[in-house]
Amino acid sequence: MSQYLVFRLYAPLASWGEAAVGETRPSGTCPGRGALLGLLGAALGLRRDDAEGQAALFGGFRVAVKQYRAGTLLSDYHTAQVPASQSRVRYRTRRDELNAPQKVIHTILSSRQYRCDGLWTVAVRATPAARQDLAVLREALFKPVFPLYLGRRACPLAAPLAPEVIERETLKAALDHEFEPLMSGQQSWLRPDAACLYVWEGTATDLDGDDRHVESNDVWDDPLNRDRWQFGPRKAFRRYQYAREVA
Repeated sequence: MSQYLVFRLYAPLASWGEAAVGETRPSGTCPGRGALLGLLGAALGLRRDDAEGQAALFGGFRVAVKQYRAGTLLSDYHTAQVPASQSRVRYRTRRDELNAPQKVIHTILSSRQYRCDGLWTVAVRATPAARQDLAVLREALFKPVFPLYLGRRACPLAAPLAPEVIERETLKAALDHEFEPLMSGQQSWLRPDAACLYVWEGTATDLDGDDRHVESNDVWDDPLNRDRWQFGPRKAFRRYQYAREVA
């Protein structure tokens, strides 16, 4: 038996950032490692410039996701005025940015993607290097230090995380943990996808000991430096399973 911290994520809007080139800011269908560790770090009160604390968090836990519902795709066209980067100049507030000299303020155009009404279960495992116990993370999710959101500040949570520390034989069994319904009649207005998606890190057999029908690819969402917004590659594994096959 292994111990896991499990919790659910739901919001009308979520944005799971992927590699962005040019004006398009795409969203994945489910949260990546960077998004989930960022959420845990915010709950614990870790600041982005706390390099030591961030590194301990990154190396201390592994995450996995079960996607019940990817949500529908929404694209939003943005315009934003921001000052150009300047050496020795740091803007601490939005007011400071807008009060910068007009000659350094530029308009940025972008198209940003969101997922509407997605629903995910997250499982967290501690590694031998973990500094915090899973119970500490659970309490932090109940009483977060900083506000929690799903990818962007414009995407606050719309339901309790309902974090629990459980023991299960496999990672898949932990991800299959059942939570209380968000509200009565949930199945009628928040229908799960025909096939749910399991995503995890580690090895191909870490989900349930079976590597059949497992896909993998390299993704750039392993946080290296939050202050400089740098991410490195890691191997991600995934398996689709039709709802009737999920035990």
